[in-house]
Amino acid sequence: MEKRKDTEPHIGNIIKQELQRQGRSITWLASQINCSRENLYKIFRRSWIHTDMLLRICDALNYDFFKVYSNYRNRQSVN
Repeated sequence: MEKRKDTEPHIGNIIKQELQRQGRSITWLASQINCSRENLYKIFRRSWIHTDMLLRICDALNYDFFKVYSNYRNRQSVN
């Protein structure tokens, strides 16, 4: 697997920040997406995520995390 650049989005951190911004708990999100708290902690540490899981998190938090990648890609194509 190719090493990610430092400028690429770290989706785990971004999800964790949005969860905190909304004042929601890890337990709440875990129940919404039907996974364990332990798995959520693993997601927070990762810079990547499977799209099906990301979609479930988007739905639970009512936030389009896919835009993070779109915005990053758009900035890269400008450079």
